Amino acid sequence: MIQTAERLETVQEYYFSKKLREVRGLIAAGKPIINMGIGSPDLAPSAEVIASMQKAILEPGAHQYQSYQGLPELRAAFASFYRNKFNVDLAAQSEILPLMGSKEGIMHISMAFLNVGDAVLIPNPGYPTYTSVTKLVGATPIMYDLTEQNSWLPDIHKLEQMDLSAIKLMWISYPNMPTGARITMEKMEALVTFAKKHQILLVNDNPYSFVLNNEPTSILQVPGAKEVALELNSLSKTFNMAGWRVGMVSGNSEHITAVLKIKSNMDSGMFYGVQQGAITALKSGDVWFQELDRTYNARRKLMFQLVDLIGATYDPNAAGMFIWAKLPKGSKLSEEFIDEVLHEKDIFIAPGTIFGSNGEGYIRFSLCVTEEKIKEAISRFE
Repeated sequence: MIQTAERLETVQEYYFSKKLREVRGLIAAGKPIINMGIGSPDLAPSAEVIASMQKAILEPGAHQYQSYQGLPELRAAFASFYRNKFNVDLAAQSEILPLMGSKEGIMHISMAFLNVGDAVLIPNPGYPTYTSVTKLVGATPIMYDLTEQNSWLPDIHKLEQMDLSAIKLMWISYPNMPTGARITMEKMEALVTFAKKHQILLVNDNPYSFVLNNEPTSILQVPGAKEVALELNSLSKTFNMAGWRVGMVSGNSEHITAVLKIKSNMDSGMFYGVQQGAITALKSGDVWFQELDRTYNARRKLMFQLVDLIGATYDPNAAGMFIWAKLPKGSKLSEEFIDEVLHEKDIFIAPGTIFGSNGEGYIRFSLCVTEEKIKEAISRFE
C-alpha cells in the first residue's frame, strides 16, 4: 500500500466537509433539514456582475491562460475599492495580488514565509484553516486567547508575556470570525506596534467588513502597517460570489512578490470571465451595500427570535453574517447540543468548538438562510 505523506497525519478533514455528509445523508433520508451552519451566501450577485461575466466569455482570448497577477483592470479596481472604502492607498501594480478566493491565500502566505519549526500565533476561537495550513507547512501553531470578557480582541499584555522567539506570523480576523467582534483603530495600532517590535508578519483576514457593519476597517489603515502587515479580502460575502472564487491579498511590494512566487507555481491564472465580473462588483454603488444589509438585517431580527427561544445570549451589534451565541448555564456541551437540535428539530447549527477550545459553550448561526426557513425553524421550537 502506498503511504501518504506524514503531513496528513497532522490534520483532520475539515469539520464542515465531514458534518455536511451527515446532513446530506439525513436530507436523503427525507429529513427536512434547515442548514444554519455554513456561511455560504444564498443570494445572487448583482445582475450587472452576471452580465459582465456573460459578455466577457465571448471576448477573444477569454478562454486562454490569464496573468498570474490578474488583469491590470482588476488590480486597479481593488485599489480604487480600498481607497474609497478604507481610505487606504495601494499601488495596483505591486501591492495587490488577486487570488482564487482568500482561502488559497492562507496557504500561499504560509508557504512564502514559514519554515519548518517556525511558530504561528493563531486566534482561539478562529478559522480552523489557520491551524491546518500551519501544520501542513511544518510550522507550529501557538494559540492565543480571545475571550468575551476582552471583547474577543487580542490581549497585547498577555501576548508580550509569551515566548515569542520562534513566532514568525500572526493571524487576526476583523470583523471577527466567528464572533462578529469589531476592532478599533487603537487596537489595530497596538497590534502593528507589537508586530514591528517582534518582527512578526501580521495578517488580517478581512472578508466581513461590508455585512451589517457601518464602520469598515482595514489593518492597512494604520500608518506604517505595510512594513509588517498583509491583508486578505474576498468578494464571497460582500458580493455573493462565494462560488466564483475571487479574492486578493494586499501589502508592500516585497511581501506581495514573495506570495506571487508561490502562487505562480500553483495555478495558471484566474478565468477571464470571473475577473471581469469581479471588476464590475468592485464598482458597485452604495445601493448594493444598502440592499445587502437590508436583507441580512431582516434575517438577523428573525434569527434573534430563534436564539431567544433556545435561551442563548448574543451581542446584537456584532458585525458579519453570523450570530455567535452563548448557551445558557447548565446546557450540554456545544457539540452535544447541536447534535440534539439536528436530530430532534432537523436544524443544523455550528458548534463553537470547531473554532477552538474557547468556543466551548457557544454556537454559531448563519444568516445565509431565507426568512421563510428561519420562521419555520422558530415554529419548531415554539
